[in-house]
Parts: sequence; structure tokens; C-alpha cells
Amino acid sequence: MKVSKKVNRIRRSVMQNLTKRIGRSENERMFDRQAQVKRILISRPNHRLGNLLLLSALVQEVEETFPQARIDLFVKGTIAPTIYRNYNTIDRIIQLPKKPFSSLFSYLKGWALLKSRKYDLVINASSGSSSGKLSTSFAHAKYKLYGTPDDNGSALAYPDYRHFAKNSIYDLRHFLGMQAAGRETVKVPFLNIRLDRNELEDGRKKLHALVKNGKKTICLFTNATGDKCYSEDWWQGFYSHLEKAFPDYNIIELLPVENISRLNFMIPGFYSTDIREMGAFIAHTALFITADNGVMHLASAVGTPTIGLFSVTSEELYRPYNPGSLSVNTQSADHQEITRIITDSLS
Repeated sequence: MKVSKKVNRIRRSVMQNLTKRIGRSENERMFDRQAQVKRILISRPNHRLGNLLLLSALVQEVEETFPQARIDLFVKGTIAPTIYRNYNTIDRIIQLPKKPFSSLFSYLKGWALLKSRKYDLVINASSGSSSGKLSTSFAHAKYKLYGTPDDNGSALAYPDYRHFAKNSIYDLRHFLGMQAAGRETVKVPFLNIRLDRNELEDGRKKLHALVKNGKKTICLFTNATGDKCYSEDWWQGFYSHLEKAFPDYNIIELLPVENISRLNFMIPGFYSTDIREMGAFIAHTALFITADNGVMHLASAVGTPTIGLFSVTSEELYRPYNPGSLSVNTQSADHQEITRIITDSLS
């Protein structure tokens, strides 16, 4: 059963109104810093690649804060086990179907599994998520973090508080009283899918097979969803500037699952539907350039310097932040200015 975008918007609005007060009293409950925390549930019932990659920062924060604990994830879709394959602290991933109305039994089963374990701590990874609040409320736990109220001062204390990978971490530190332990100054973890040695070696071989030389490589990803996607004319004009500015670099393209190219396949391209294989390939490139999308966060999560191109979505919420990465607002920067920014970032 296909649900229209309009119906989905109405559903989200209704759910947000119904759940906006859930957890207010729970967030006021003081956390006992002497409490034994051995089993934790992190709820992020969303299926998008970018959002599940952004979650990896919170998972690492939880690992560092509670090194003896086991973690369960409550998510949507089928991609989370692939992303978190090498996270040994994760015990169970509860996966809701991407389309609940098409798989109603699996959807109900996923919610029922929340009741099958008792947790010491449940964390809603997105305070604006209605299903995140509901799942946090539904689960058995002594301590529950729904998302810290706006008046806790975190937004003023941290200039990057609104970033979707970071705000749940600052909220968690506030909730746990980490200020008293000095953890409020610890740097927020970078995104990480934890590629292993074999994966990285395979990625190196695949890149070398494509470029067949030892030069550094700039990789482009020209696809995105909706109005985040730049036109063929835009990409071709941009490529012309890159080609002139970086004659000593390979310039290649990572192709999307649809196997399309807004450069009309005019440069060497690599195609894969396996995100870990894609990540291992990207990991050996010197720079990755793309619009705001899930693959942008994948490049960031393998440690490659990433240039995120923004025109309609918020840099403040989604910009890549691993070393060497930055965002560019293409509403105010033309091809020449973007090329200058890239030149500075590679120098």
C-alpha cells in the first residue's frame, strides 16, 4: 500500500502534536552517576542512510561513556546491520520495515521486541522524532532520555549544538551530569563505519584498477534527492573548472544505485550497491565532493575529506565535520569560488 507524500506530512504533523509532551517529566529525573548501566537501547526509527550514519557518533559516545555496556538499536529499514557490522558492542538491532503498511506483521513485531528486554538506559537519538519518543516511552528502562528541553542551556553553550550528529550527544552529557566529570569538553566523535583491513585493501585495489596510476584522486558523486540535486549543466560547468585547476589529480565519479551520471559518464566511474565497498573505495581518495546526501556522510564516515554542497538544506544541521571536511553554500559561491575553496583545502 503506497502512502502519498501529502498523507505522510499530515501523519507527521498529527504525531508531533500528540507526542510533544511525552517524556517531559522523565527528562527531569536526575541520573544517579553511581548507577550500573549494562544494557542500553538507542532509538532512531529512520531508514535513511545519512541519518543512520549520523547515529554512529552517538553510538561511539555511548561506548566511551559506558565501556562495559551492551547496546541495542531500534531503527527502520535493512541497512543498519551493514553500517554497524564491526561494532562489537552492539548486541541486537531491531528493524522496523521501511513501509509499515506493506509489512504490518513485521512492524508490530518490531515494536513488541522493545518489551522483551529491560534496559538500564534508553536514548531517543532525535528529540524531534515522534516514533523515537514513543519507542523510548514504550521500552522498559530505569532511565530514559527523550531529548533535553530547550531551556537547558546546551544550545547556547555549544555553537554546533544543532548538528544532527551532535545534539543528542550534548543532550546525553547534560542528562548524565557529565559536566561534573569534565566530559563536556571532550570532542564529539566523528562518524565511523569501522572498515576493517580487508575491506580497505579491497577498496585500494579497486581504485587503482580504475585510475591505473599513483596520482591523488578527487571523487565526485553527482546524484541527490529532490531539489538537493544539481543539474547536468551545473556539474559539467563545475567539472570544467576542476579539470583546469587540478591537472595532477585523477578526477573520477562514484555512480549511484540508479547507475546514472550528471556528467554523462564522461569521466571514469565506479559502481557498487554495497555501501561498505563504496566506503572502502572512497577511503583511498584525496577528496570527495557531493551535494548534501547520505553518500556525503558515508565519505565522512570513512575519514575522507569531504566537500558538501548545500543549496536548500541547512549546513548547520548536516555539514560534514571530520578532518579536512567543510560545507559550501552554492547559493553564494559560484564554480570559481568553490574551486578556490577546494584548492585551499588541499594545500
